[in-house]
Amino acid sequence: MKLGILLAIMYGVLVTANAGRVVVVEEEVKVVAVVVVVLVAVVVVVVVVVVVVVVVVVVVVVAVVVVVSGK
Repeated sequence: MKLGILLAIMYGVLVTANAGRVVVVEEEVKVVAVVVVVLVAVVVVVVVVVVVVVVVVVVVVVAVVVVVSGK
């Protein structure tokens, strides 16, 4: 989760920095930018999925422990 937030902040800073200066963007730069955006999106999705899986596993383990200790 923290990694995803950090990446989002870094991406926001990069976008802001790029918006601050007027640059003639060539096709190669556009392709690189698209690839970077896609990679960041994939990383964020993976991080979110990992966090969700970890939370589900923790909830299941806690539930099992509670049920077992309750008997």
